[in-house]
Amino acid sequence: MSKTDYYDLLGVERGASEEALKKAYRKQAVKYHPDKNPNDTKAEAKFKEISEAYDVLKDPNKRATYDQYGHAAFQNGMGGGGRSSGGVDPFDIFRDAFSGGGGGGGIFEDIFGGGGGGGRSSGGAQQGSDLRYDLEISLEEAATGTEKQIKYRRHCQCKACNGSGAKAGTSKSTCSTCNGNGQVTSNRGFISFRQVCPACSGAGQTIDSPCNKCNGEGRSIDSSTVKVKIPAGVHTGSRLRSSGNGEAGVGGGPAGDLYIIVVVNEHELFERHEDDLFCEIPIKFTLASLGGTIHVPTLFGKGNLKIPSGTQTGTTFRLKGQGMPHMRGGKGDLLIRIQVEVPKKLNKDQTEKLEAFADACGDAGNPVSKSFVEKAKKFFK
Repeated sequence: MSKTDYYDLLGVERGASEEALKKAYRKQAVKYHPDKNPNDTKAEAKFKEISEAYDVLKDPNKRATYDQYGHAAFQNGMGGGGRSSGGVDPFDIFRDAFSGGGGGGGIFEDIFGGGGGGGRSSGGAQQGSDLRYDLEISLEEAATGTEKQIKYRRHCQCKACNGSGAKAGTSKSTCSTCNGNGQVTSNRGFISFRQVCPACSGAGQTIDSPCNKCNGEGRSIDSSTVKVKIPAGVHTGSRLRSSGNGEAGVGGGPAGDLYIIVVVNEHELFERHEDDLFCEIPIKFTLASLGGTIHVPTLFGKGNLKIPSGTQTGTTFRLKGQGMPHMRGGKGDLLIRIQVEVPKKLNKDQTEKLEAFADACGDAGNPVSKSFVEKAKKFFK
């Protein structure tokens, strides 16, 4: 447990409001979060200290006890606060501030994960939070399916104490203040008041000898690696769940889940619309005039496309079943839009032959389509 004054750690006055505490903690937590300071043991220690301070000061009962007795309130089983009391989820403050209170996703929830977890079970154990991981894949990988190995940092169960929070060789003891009930009752005249036990914070147990590695929390930050199977046909925004690979729970509680959000990168040739693919192919005006067969690219190999004579710019051809696979079977189509290219430069021989062709077609004196001229007569009067 930190010996530095909790108010000084957060940089607030002793009479600071709950909102001021939240704002101060947010600022400090973002600054010292281990993900922003990898392999920095000082930053990690500072992060634990400010989380410990906020855990105490956000709770009116703990705060009142701390204001009266200071750090001594949470030593030798007297107060039960700090990290050994069940801990503070350092992301709760971000969810409260940005989720809007209605369960919808918020800015920090998207960055740090969240939404699930946080429930407290018997013995003071608390379920870990869910995490989010954005995974980028190529369009080819989305079409065929793939397997990815991702690496990320999270709270894992402390190996030194197996998640109990108690030092090896020791165990938790029943709280003497509430006799393990987690609540205490006080009488004021004819009225009885029941509140969370200030000694164990409702856990019903206290830790006399906290684990040195996790400071009694039962978990520590470490790197994790998970293999994820990506099914064929996924879209950007598809969500995959990896059960039990979120944050480890406090005090030996169950872990949350890891949610992998798929991001399919843009392709240099194909544009995706649902399960159909679009591709624009430029062809020579001679091919558009005479017709022929060309090779076209698909995500699954080379295809053939017949170009009828007289094909115009903007003509779209459909190749059935050459698009993206449906998640439930079948495939979309590949739509190819033709762009007729006109040569920018002609040599003397090409010019003479093209002029002769124009004369043969009667285009020399009528370079604009007859149908258009009929529609636009009034504009030329």
